[in-house]
Amino acid sequence: MKKVFAFIVTLLLCVNIFAQHSKVLFIGNSYTSVNNLPELISNIFTSTGDTLLYEMSAPGGCTFQQHCNVSMPYIQQGGWDYVVLQEQSQLPSFPESQFMQESYPYAHQLCEAIQQYNPDAQTVFYMTWGRKNGDAQNCPYYPPLCTYEGMDSLLYARYMMLAQDNHACVSPVGAAWHYVRDHYPQIELYQSDESHPSYMGSYIAACCFYTYFTQQNPMNITWNSTLDAELANLAKLAVKAVVYDSLSKWCFPEDTVPDDSTAVNDVISDSFLVYPNPANNILRIHASNVTGFFSLKMVDLMGNIVYQKTGVVSDEVFDVSSFPNGVYLVRLSNGKCHYTKTITIHH
Repeated sequence: MKKVFAFIVTLLLCVNIFAQHSKVLFIGNSYTSVNNLPELISNIFTSTGDTLLYEMSAPGGCTFQQHCNVSMPYIQQGGWDYVVLQEQSQLPSFPESQFMQESYPYAHQLCEAIQQYNPDAQTVFYMTWGRKNGDAQNCPYYPPLCTYEGMDSLLYARYMMLAQDNHACVSPVGAAWHYVRDHYPQIELYQSDESHPSYMGSYIAACCFYTYFTQQNPMNITWNSTLDAELANLAKLAVKAVVYDSLSKWCFPEDTVPDDSTAVNDVISDSFLVYPNPANNILRIHASNVTGFFSLKMVDLMGNIVYQKTGVVSDEVFDVSSFPNGVYLVRLSNGKCHYTKTITIHH
């Protein structure tokens, strides 16, 4: 009997050792607070024997710039394992000059504060999604926003840029939504406003965060909430395909991008120009203001290099008429600093 008791105690201790206990700060707005996303994630953690403690700072429509004041006290509390950052839903898809002025520097400011007060924490950007039929409000001013595909591609590119330039990671909720739209079009991810998440949309987001935080297969999740088991299973399959099967794709630790204090400052300057944007047939790159560049890459949103040049980069003109419509990252490097621009090709 004593041996049986000892075995049970040992088993419980082992279970406790492998259980994950995470303390997470969620900084965002209504895309985070609707359906109480942090609570959904917490319930999923509980169902797998793990624990998630959280606080949320998510006033409606709040931007990174506003969060630099509103959410700073939460960051300064310290002790977080993860800090999740979600920008206002439209802003990252706006023209590059506007994004670089109104979002990028404030994301960096938040990341610096997170590192200062939480040196062991990991910053995770919450990649959101394009509106169901594009951004009708801003479509007249920026044509790439007129469709879901255009808006969603821009959000993808900008969140990946933010993560890479700040040595952070991404919870690719928007990419998981895109997978669901492509493979399970019968699933409704949106509320009637075609912007905010339905309960199913939030459940998929929760599965994404669980998978990223724990690095565990989402098929292990046993909590389906009020969802039909088959519907919940489709959500888990989508998250497995997008997140779990490509975990390394969504994180940019410090050793993947050289750490140089000038990199973040230079990337928002006019160190190089890429135009016209959107491009039709010809793309021009002007980098004569900066010397020492020896690598130029143009990458699509799947990570495929579609154009590459090594050697001195100054003024480049090349034909993009055969490139598919979409959003691309143009990245210059001198081996020490990286400079990134986002461009759209629209024939």
